[in-house]
Amino acid sequence: MEGHLVGDATGVPLTGWEFAWLDGRAIGAEPSWSFPDLARPLVRRARSLLDLDTGGGELLADLAPLPPHTVAVEGWAPNVPVARDRLTPFGVSVVTELPGGEEEFDVALSRHGRLPAADLARLLRPGGTLLSQQVGSDDLAELNAELGAPPPHAQRWAADDAVAALTAAGLEITDVREERPTLTFRDIGAVVYQLRSVPWQVHDFTPQRYDRQLRRLDALIRTYGGLTVTAHRFLVRAQRPE
Repeated sequence: MEGHLVGDATGVPLTGWEFAWLDGRAIGAEPSWSFPDLARPLVRRARSLLDLDTGGGELLADLAPLPPHTVAVEGWAPNVPVARDRLTPFGVSVVTELPGGEEEFDVALSRHGRLPAADLARLLRPGGTLLSQQVGSDDLAELNAELGAPPPHAQRWAADDAVAALTAAGLEITDVREERPTLTFRDIGAVVYQLRSVPWQVHDFTPQRYDRQLRRLDALIRTYGGLTVTAHRFLVRAQRPE
């Protein structure tokens, strides 16, 4: 698809979980709670911290100062050097696999990352806390429908699914929240950037492959001033029993 907005969106480097390029071009999708605000008091009281799927380390850097033993896990190769550059000054160890030990961490965080219940139960110390914000399986499903693409997730993933998995692993649930805020794309470049940033949304996406659908969406956005779809977020807090 031609046009400088799409050209910009296809040329922006994608590393970490920094979406500043979308400021003013995609509006919304934030739940009523603030994950950093909920995480910060947990981090302040902890002596050891695990952050799953840290991206480029943006969240941990925002939460500094950090516990003396802090480990960030990031499995996507392009993000690893970005995270290490950002987090090394804070004394954070960035690894590509989950630690193999037991009862190592006071707090585990996972914002839009994995939620391996059995591993988290193994890695948390007795009394340790998990705080996770997840992207549910209904996230931006209308965007897929507009593009004629399959749904973003083959399996359902919602708050009750996470609660069931964590409870089965032996953790006690202390807080659950689930919301579906809206997200409005103000131009077609924002749509393209979003789909490049989260490739699991439309697995076979390229601007060329979806040229016809993008042109139709571009016309719709220009006519109505935006394309509004529904995000899906849920928050779970759990504790390993003493």
